[in-house]
Amino acid sequence: MLTIYGVYRSRAARVYWMAEELGIEFESVPVIQAKRLANPLAPDAPINTLSPEFLAVNPMGLIPSIKDGELVMHESLAINLYLARKRGGPLSGQTVEEDGLLTMWTIWALAEVEPHTVKIVVTYDNEHENTAAGKGTIDVACRSMKRPLAVLEKHLTERDWIVGGRFTVADLNVAEVLRYSQTEQALFNAHPKVDAWLKRCQSRPAYLAMQATRSKEPV
Repeated sequence: MLTIYGVYRSRAARVYWMAEELGIEFESVPVIQAKRLANPLAPDAPINTLSPEFLAVNPMGLIPSIKDGELVMHESLAINLYLARKRGGPLSGQTVEEDGLLTMWTIWALAEVEPHTVKIVVTYDNEHENTAAGKGTIDVACRSMKRPLAVLEKHLTERDWIVGGRFTVADLNVAEVLRYSQTEQALFNAHPKVDAWLKRCQSRPAYLAMQATRSKEPV
């Protein structure tokens, strides 16, 4: 059975969404971020990213991680590419060329978009969005996202999905990276094709199931 390490209020959400999409039975080990605990190394602390039992799985101390049989993997976007390819079906590449495009768009999201969306979500998580410094950080991040969003907007002008005319792991991975910036609605108003595509992604039953579980976790 697939084991997923991480809470839903983390990048593990991407992997939980993928598991729901693929109908994979999984065990969830709720590893919480150490930064959310006053003393993560206390004897009675819940399992967290600094717990010895989790560091034995991922020495980097980051979530998510998975175990699938003898395979141990880290890095959420790579995990999703692996799960899609192993399971097959419409979320995976049907040709070598599609495999290449799924990887390309995933790396594009990681390299060109996530550095900026993370700055936005961290600013909100730290409740700095209304401070001068926080507003400045968000403004710079939004300006930095204009070019990649323009690229995605143009790509979606003649298609509903990123690769192959159907929802794939590329859509899931890119959508999850962009989710961190959805507080900035002006960005999406300026890119209506991206906005409509993201809403299609987030209306899927598997996404809604993931979010339903996520909403039950403490903030």
